[in-house]
Amino acid sequence: MKETKYPKSDEIKIRGNQIFSPVRKIWVQLTPEEKVRQDFLRVLIDEYGYSIDQIAEEEDVTGRGSAKARADFVIWRTVQDRHDDKTPLIVIECKADNVAIDRRVYEQGENYARLTNAPFFVTHNHRETKFWRVIHDKMPKNIEEIDGIPHADATDKEIQELLNRLKIFKEDEFADLLHQCHNVIRNREKKDPAAAFDEIAKILFVKVDIERRLRKGKARKNLFTAEFLDDQSELHDDPMNVLFKQTKDDYKTDKIFDPDETINLKFNTAREIVKLLERYNLSDTSEDIKGIAFERFLGRTFRGEIGQFFTPRNIVEFMVRMVDPKEGDIICDPASGSGGFLIRFFEIVRQQILADADRQYQEFKVQVEAKSNLSKEKKAELLRKKYDEIQETLDPKRRGSRLWNLANKYIYGTDANDRMARTSKMNMIMHGDGHGGVHHHDGFINVNGIFEGRFDIILTNPPFGANVEESDIILESDTTTDEEAQRLYSREFGQLYIEAQARVWAARGKAIASLFELPKYSNGRIGKTKTEILFIERCLSLLKPGGRMGIVLPEGIFNNPSLAYVREFCEDRAYIRAVVSLPQETFFSIGASVKASLLFMQKFTEKEKAEFDKKWVAAEEETRAKYKCGIEKETARLDAEIEAAKTARDTKQRKEFQDELRRFKREMEDRIKIESRALLKERFSYAVFLYEAEKVGVTSTGEADQSELYPNPNQPPGMEGKTCLELYCTFLKDPKPFLEQGA
Repeated sequence: MKETKYPKSDEIKIRGNQIFSPVRKIWVQLTPEEKVRQDFLRVLIDEYGYSIDQIAEEEDVTGRGSAKARADFVIWRTVQDRHDDKTPLIVIECKADNVAIDRRVYEQGENYARLTNAPFFVTHNHRETKFWRVIHDKMPKNIEEIDGIPHADATDKEIQELLNRLKIFKEDEFADLLHQCHNVIRNREKKDPAAAFDEIAKILFVKVDIERRLRKGKARKNLFTAEFLDDQSELHDDPMNVLFKQTKDDYKTDKIFDPDETINLKFNTAREIVKLLERYNLSDTSEDIKGIAFERFLGRTFRGEIGQFFTPRNIVEFMVRMVDPKEGDIICDPASGSGGFLIRFFEIVRQQILADADRQYQEFKVQVEAKSNLSKEKKAELLRKKYDEIQETLDPKRRGSRLWNLANKYIYGTDANDRMARTSKMNMIMHGDGHGGVHHHDGFINVNGIFEGRFDIILTNPPFGANVEESDIILESDTTTDEEAQRLYSREFGQLYIEAQARVWAARGKAIASLFELPKYSNGRIGKTKTEILFIERCLSLLKPGGRMGIVLPEGIFNNPSLAYVREFCEDRAYIRAVVSLPQETFFSIGASVKASLLFMQKFTEKEKAEFDKKWVAAEEETRAKYKCGIEKETARLDAEIEAAKTARDTKQRKEFQDELRRFKREMEDRIKIESRALLKERFSYAVFLYEAEKVGVTSTGEADQSELYPNPNQPPGMEGKTCLELYCTFLKDPKPFLEQGA
């Protein structure tokens, strides 16, 4: 059967408000949706080699004439197959760029593929293209993401290889797989967990880089295979590092790897890991696979030295949702570890931005469609202009766009561990960006855009149990910034940055703890201070007035009498919004046995702080007035006793009365402080949400478990509408019912 020749891409015709559809052989209105569809048709023809006669457009897939479900494109393997009404090969569902492609779109594409019995379907807009295989002998929602669709000239063998080649990870099988990778390195290379992670991370990053190049160029040769390494071993002594060099070159400007860094594994070890990983897709998947690769991977497989840097994903999700991030919020994690909080913030806000863009377009579309006095051509013109206007605000490559700002101006983090700082940057690049604000730096010390009073949101899981010693001083290297960077940050952040850096420069050579109020002094010297205590103060100082924070803390912070001063420090600066107690075993899987709680605070605005201070002064004055006469009377009595002892030259008795006077004054000051604070709490009263969690999504061994923290598919029975997050949202609207129940 003769095939119709398709014109090349640069011959595709647009005429005013119309675009030509070569498949339907008609001019159609140039709407944003139609532009996406015709652009992808070019890809199918130019890059995959399909002919016009193999493709149907706006094809009814529910039965001829029913017009209930129309696929954007249906592709048959040959023109003859289409002519004979045989099962098609591929179904394609296109969406306008303003439409977020999510699970509903995947399900729509799967439904069309099942109706036609097609083995492949594609979901596409200019922002995201995903390729899927349908498992027809299983119930709906049994689909797997793959790395591409067959080219027009693909053989039966090539199609089968494509079906088998790359599939997405499921969390349990991925954890098992990476455990196998760990065993390979442990058994063959005798490396410790930290060194093993370094090598696996490099290989994972090579894999992602190769997959990106594969997808970008629609290359048919996947270089991340054991077979390719075998072929290259005849040409190169170390083919794995040849691939790694390409990866380093591709990300040279991101400064992730040192120029002379290599993958430090024997050929057979690297080959075995590649063989284990080669069938699985790490990039462009609907699941947060990169997060699994860099967080769940280490949280379960490695413990101790590495595990401490990884917060369980369910805890991350819950904490981010509790602070309710919005577009325009600036976030910082001063102990960022693998970047889990920053990544989830990025994803949630990006979803909000895309959803808002979709809402803007759909609302405008409804308005335009309702205008009966407009021609179809005029409506299409208005829609296209609105679409282009919205796209300009989203372009992640355009400085100042909504997505560019999110990726480049709103996300900051530091980690004192160079391995984790690099891992965090790698992790964020694979999730879409934001890595430029992440630094290898002490989280207690200002650096670049990270300084006091700058952030709307702080989320962190700081290291527990360690001490900041008096000998931990601010070094010259902690404050060194080249002149170009200083000028850049001074222009970007203004006087606040200049003043913040000046504070650190002035403290060079002094103890880090000297920057803080909470450390206790003894004989003029700073003693040991727990890191978590300093992180509480650091987080509060980083917040803007009105900023929100969530922090993981050992439970002793909340109930240890000796730490009352820490709690009071927080109460004097912020609202305590919520305390969520976690099960003892929450962090067992990452090597931490301390029972922890989550503390959520909101820093006072300037007005709230002024009101608090005013009531604090009034409460203290009132309490002092209450005891004034008694204090004066007792002080006068003891002063008289001291003078009498002096006259009698009774040194022993004079000292006893002086000690008694000092003790009396100290006791009265303590009493006044306690009663003043109690009175203040009555007059500056607000409710605090308290919750004791039992199921938080992770077992003591790191396995997935039910979670009562937020709405999810695996929450305990009977929790519908009653998860911790939902209760907290209800509490914020009206805490009275909770107080009556004693919650």
